[in-house]
Amino acid sequence: MKVVQQLLLVAVAWWLRQGGATIVAGHCAHRCGRVPIPYPFGLERHCARSEEFLLNCTTTDGSGGQLWLGNTPIRKISFGDSTMVVSIPELHDCYNKTGWSVNRSDNLYIDLSSYPPYRLSSTRNNLTVLGCDTYVLMTDRDRFFRSGCISYCSEYVDLAKETTCSGLGCCQASIPKGLKMLRIRISSVDGHVSVSQFNPCGVAFVGDKMSFNLSSRRLPTLNDLGKRADLVLDWMIGWDVTCAQARLNQSSYGCGNNTDCDDFTDGQGYRCFCKAGYEGNPYNRSRGCKDINECEDPQKYPCRGKCENLPGSYRCDCYGDNRRDIALAMILVPVVCIYAGALASVTWNWRIRKINFKRNRGKFFKSQGVQIFTEAELAKATNNYDESKKLGEGSFGSVYKGRVAVGKSGSGSVNRRRTTMDIEVVVKKPKDVHKPLMKKEFQDELLTVMQTNHKNMVKLYGICLETRIPLLVYEYILNDTHLNTLFKHIHPEVSTFLRSWKNQLKIATEATLALKEMHSSEIIHGNIKSMNILIDQNYSVKISDFGTSLTIKSDVYNFGAILMELLTGKKPTSFVDNKSEEPISIIAHFISSVNDGTLFDVINFKAASEDEIKEVEVVAKIAVKCLDQSNRKRPTMSEVAQQLPPIPVDNAEPKFEEARNCPEPNSKRLESVPQLRLQ
Repeated sequence: MKVVQQLLLVAVAWWLRQGGATIVAGHCAHRCGRVPIPYPFGLERHCARSEEFLLNCTTTDGSGGQLWLGNTPIRKISFGDSTMVVSIPELHDCYNKTGWSVNRSDNLYIDLSSYPPYRLSSTRNNLTVLGCDTYVLMTDRDRFFRSGCISYCSEYVDLAKETTCSGLGCCQASIPKGLKMLRIRISSVDGHVSVSQFNPCGVAFVGDKMSFNLSSRRLPTLNDLGKRADLVLDWMIGWDVTCAQARLNQSSYGCGNNTDCDDFTDGQGYRCFCKAGYEGNPYNRSRGCKDINECEDPQKYPCRGKCENLPGSYRCDCYGDNRRDIALAMILVPVVCIYAGALASVTWNWRIRKINFKRNRGKFFKSQGVQIFTEAELAKATNNYDESKKLGEGSFGSVYKGRVAVGKSGSGSVNRRRTTMDIEVVVKKPKDVHKPLMKKEFQDELLTVMQTNHKNMVKLYGICLETRIPLLVYEYILNDTHLNTLFKHIHPEVSTFLRSWKNQLKIATEATLALKEMHSSEIIHGNIKSMNILIDQNYSVKISDFGTSLTIKSDVYNFGAILMELLTGKKPTSFVDNKSEEPISIIAHFISSVNDGTLFDVINFKAASEDEIKEVEVVAKIAVKCLDQSNRKRPTMSEVAQQLPPIPVDNAEPKFEEARNCPEPNSKRLESVPQLRLQ
């Protein structure tokens, strides 16, 4: 009887070694053939974390076992980077000399919809096509994504001498993030007729780009069919929650001890990794990741002294006869160097600030009563230009919100004995590339801007001259919604304010008066556009971002573009279809519609009366005059202000509101044609 039991034990052990699944309750097989099976995967329910990680192992005579994900062979499972390598067939497409198909594989469908933890790895995989007359198309399930590439050559190409797939005999294309399904179709342009003597076939596959070696391939022939490619799958321990959500339920949390949890970058889900200085399986909750004893591997972790292992790290203490002197020197030398460097840096920065202040005519601005801020004051006001304080960024630089003490009068930095007020401001920090801004003309214009006060202009409170490019401190425009510029009111149509012609006329008039005041003070805006027209919480206009000189008539032209943008709701840079010719710019189309009497075919708002329709025509004609290609024919802003219709008197205070899909008001709709299609 004992002999029989021993024989049975030997048979079971031999069977397990061959890769068969365990049949002993409570024990788990950790290998199938040559493929290790790490947790959370398993061959039986009690061995895997959940049913989604159950795999299948089959054995055939002499094969040693094959691990499967569904009907797809598994080549490798890695818990270090949470990937799985599976084997999929290559597609092929072969023709005879006359261009008739002689051997062609079916389209390839990769469908992971039944396997929640898995995604096609966009970082590890790409599409590769081999052949001289071969193209491949890739789509997802719903065909929201389409891609592919074409490989072409007119003569034989020795791929062993090529280093990259450039399109000559071989091409490659990337796949998008987060895909669970991929459809691949291979075909040919002319059936390899012109290249059939040396390349009758095309081959394509999606696989691991890290293991692909172009020099080991050649232009496909009929003898090169039937190969398989290694496809890399990303897998997640949790596929429907983030790390933060998973930690809320420790009983189901998938990461073990000494691990980091990372959210999946290509979609929802999370994965686990051992912390630096630790190794092991991060998904094993009982064992987790173990500390690496760096002292046992001096080749990888060198130490010329006494090595002490620490949790997640190690310490190396140097020794010798003069150990104390060496240790003291190692402490003092860096301290002295740091102190000397800091002192030199402070001194140098102080000198640079003085040089910049002089170059930027600091004494002149002080003598004119301009409030001058120090660089330290503005850094403190913006929390050292923290990202949370940033309001926007453009080609000029960045703007930040801050709070500073502003004096009512006087020059220099704020004198605490004078009356001051602590207010919110906007600090404009230009980029160094704007060297033309340092010209004397610009400095003179800055002084004029600071001495100009108009209710529809953003007030310039002061300036910092200690930087190479001056920092400007502007009035902060309060607005309790995201619709803080005219551009955002127009694109897209999300507010109800501009649906009224009265409100459009109010915006146009206030912007006109602000530009008129600027031009009368010889201030050139130079960058007037809807994004630089701020709208406060009372729907009042505030012109901002002025001071970059060009010409007055360029301001007039840009203002005409703003009027066109108000009337049509289209961006000045957009194009419209022209039935007989190529698409034309919206500005040219607008001018043509005004001159041809078809203005109301492009207007994009409602009018309440015939009087308003006449006012619209007047404003449209003013816009056309401003948009004249000849500088001399454009009107001045003073002339524009005289020609604009008067704003209707309305004692009701406007309410700042934002609406989406609001019901249309009961007002007369201007005659219109179907909406223009932009290019």
